[in-house]
Amino acid sequence: MDVFLSILASSVNTALGPSAIIYALAASGLNIHYGYTGLLNFGQVGFMLMGAGGLAISVSIFEVPFFFGLLFGILAAVLLALVLGAPTLRLRADYLAISTIAAAEILRFTTRSNTVAAFTGGPFGIPSQVGGSGFTQTFNALNPFPHGRYSFGWLQFTHTRLWVTILGWILVALVLLLIWSLMRSPWGRVVRSIREDEDAARALGKNVFAYKMQALILGGVLGGVAGMVLVLFQGSFFADGFRPELTFYAYTALILGGAATILGPLIGSVIFWFVLAVTERTLTLTGVLPSGAGGATRLAMVGLLLVVLMVFRPQGVLGNKREMVLDG
Repeated sequence: MDVFLSILASSVNTALGPSAIIYALAASGLNIHYGYTGLLNFGQVGFMLMGAGGLAISVSIFEVPFFFGLLFGILAAVLLALVLGAPTLRLRADYLAISTIAAAEILRFTTRSNTVAAFTGGPFGIPSQVGGSGFTQTFNALNPFPHGRYSFGWLQFTHTRLWVTILGWILVALVLLLIWSLMRSPWGRVVRSIREDEDAARALGKNVFAYKMQALILGGVLGGVAGMVLVLFQGSFFADGFRPELTFYAYTALILGGAATILGPLIGSVIFWFVLAVTERTLTLTGVLPSGAGGATRLAMVGLLLVVLMVFRPQGVLGNKREMVLDG
């Protein structure tokens, strides 16, 4: 019984902690891309990398103020969206899928290369303190919670984790409110119509390319914000932390919660990380799997969860089957 309660408490901590926040933000960006506009973006991790790198490099290497570093992270995500969208958004959807996943990997390998190590830290990345001006210093200085550990029932936090968690969930709430407002506006109705039939939207005089670009930028910025939250929580930036599976984790959370729904990314992220944590820890703590096999097990579980969702609940927990069925 003690082992079961320990697993449950640890899994609840994971499901309500920074991991769920990061993927709720990334999945919200994918929701704008895929759920509402029909853009198949397989490189959301590239936007996360650009946001995180823009913050870490500008503050730690060029020593700009922290809040300007946040702006640089957002602008870096916007730049990536413009570079990717300009040549691909006029083509079939699969070209965008190919170009985004390729761009994300090109960015990762470029960032970790020794050629640009003076700016990115190469394979070793950028710790929170470089030359006395770490990119987390201002953020941590704003933390109102004294150094120590905090307990709220099963929830256990360090002072840094509590600070990130509170700010993160506030940010998620603001993002969801923004998406709710946008999707009730004329802009939201146009992007929905593009998802359903872009030829019909074009026939009605809508500039389909411009709306697609706006959606790609907005969803990419949310991905960049997720990347910034990730490195602020970790306290360091390194390119190898932004691998392709992060995109598929975010897609799994989106599909689980329900694409084209406002709360889908949030609910999906919480459920996804709870199921992932409780399954992985049950298998390792009970001795079914060795402790070092957690990473491979996690990837296998993500794939299995996606297959089960596609077969039994393609619209997700909150999704409307008539509006969004992931049948290819």
